[in-house]
Amino acid sequence: MEAQLSDVEAGRRFYGELFGWTFGQTGEDGEDGESDGGSGDAGDPASEPERPKEPGKAEQPGKAERPGKAGRPGEPQQPGTSLRAYLEGEPVAALVRKTDGRMPTVWSVYFHTPDARALAERIRAGGGQVVTPPHPVGELGTAALAADPEGAVFALWEPGGHRGFGRRHEPGTFAWAELYTRDTEAANAFYGDLFHDALFGPDADPDFGRAPVSDVFPAEMPPHFLVHFLVRDVEVALGTVARLGGRVRVPPFETSYGRAAVVSDGQGASFALLQR
Repeated sequence: MEAQLSDVEAGRRFYGELFGWTFGQTGEDGEDGESDGGSGDAGDPASEPERPKEPGKAEQPGKAERPGKAGRPGEPQQPGTSLRAYLEGEPVAALVRKTDGRMPTVWSVYFHTPDARALAERIRAGGGQVVTPPHPVGELGTAALAADPEGAVFALWEPGGHRGFGRRHEPGTFAWAELYTRDTEAANAFYGDLFHDALFGPDADPDFGRAPVSDVFPAEMPPHFLVHFLVRDVEVALGTVARLGGRVRVPPFETSYGRAAVVSDGQGASFALLQR
């Protein structure tokens, strides 16, 4: 997953202190070097090895990319326009500079797939839209940007040299992606067809759910995905968000997957804090 921001350096300061992330600047050759980014309230989670991702699992392509056309999520970025975020030396997210002020300031969710082109065709067949067709991102993998029939935007990642998350489900890392939609039955049908085994198979352990928009947001809010980051204490993390210039959009509330609060960073990118 990645945040599209106007000011990547401000994002480095905000997320570095909030989650304890460090960062690496993308270089000309697509490699990056880790640098200090601050420490926050996420704690010091123990290391765990990366595990293979199933189709439909939320993914993080990392954006250590070759030079290329900059633009929407899922497109290669020019050198120096993106930072890969790390926790304890493992990739956990990316911050990408917007090249067009008209682009939304958002966190984008990527779903792992072994075949981005085949999945893009199934998205079209299911009534969705392929916004940016599958394309190579250097030697790291293949990316695409899509929208479901209600317009909720998500991305695809077919791994090459970069598999995605090095850590997740730990404080300071990705924990959950919730789709807020107007028609949960239609969402069940669309995503259930795309990611059936990952969501409903005998070994399914999904970190992706759905709920009506009106459960948390005003009814006029467009359908969208909301990225959740795990924290040890929601109240403490909310205090840090406020101190760093962010805003509380929705105070803490209970969900089936934990206690959550919706916030935004100082540039307006919304995400959720999740305590379990």
